[in-house]
Amino acid sequence: MRIEVHGVEPAVPAAAPALDFRLRVHADAPVRALTLATQLRIEAAARDYDEDARDRLRGLFGPPETWGHTLSSLLWTSTVTHVPAFTGSAQATLTVACTYDFDVAAAAYLHGLPGGEVPLRFLFTGTVFYLDGDRLQAACLPWDSEAEHLMPVRVWKDLMDRHFPRTAWIRLERDTFDRLYAHRVRHTLLGWDDTVRSLLETSGG
Repeated sequence: MRIEVHGVEPAVPAAAPALDFRLRVHADAPVRALTLATQLRIEAAARDYDEDARDRLRGLFGPPETWGHTLSSLLWTSTVTHVPAFTGSAQATLTVACTYDFDVAAAAYLHGLPGGEVPLRFLFTGTVFYLDGDRLQAACLPWDSEAEHLMPVRVWKDLMDRHFPRTAWIRLERDTFDRLYAHRVRHTLLGWDDTVRSLLETSGG
């Protein structure tokens, strides 16, 4: 069995941000069903970075002079796709939920890229069900089943802009949030942007 990735587009309709990767699955024998488990990884070391990108990704990989040791593959997600019966080849959609939570390494990495392409590696496992005569048989996919794809950075950024226009998200501990809220009330600030800006101006940031 061979699996190829032919493109990516925003999942629609979608209440939460997600991307649909278009797969083409090829099999030598008729398939009754395929349960496809996928680990999606970002091969960060497989692309070049300009000065702007190195500066934006410093918080993730450290100083650029250490990237020879710290620039590594990042796990984006793991997901399961069910492919119905087919003969020869079939199209399938692998849906990947996306987050703007910068505590997630993949989101921080994608946000930090000014442009270009993201080298992705799809590692496939799973079970294929097929007929052997009149008997239904099951077999595991070979351990080396995988595919590569270059995703334009703009696809992810456009998706985030669609769901979170001109905004970004950070997660705070509750006591930190309480102190931030108290600062907002104490200084009669209108919104959270005003609250954070006042703190940055006070600290000279």
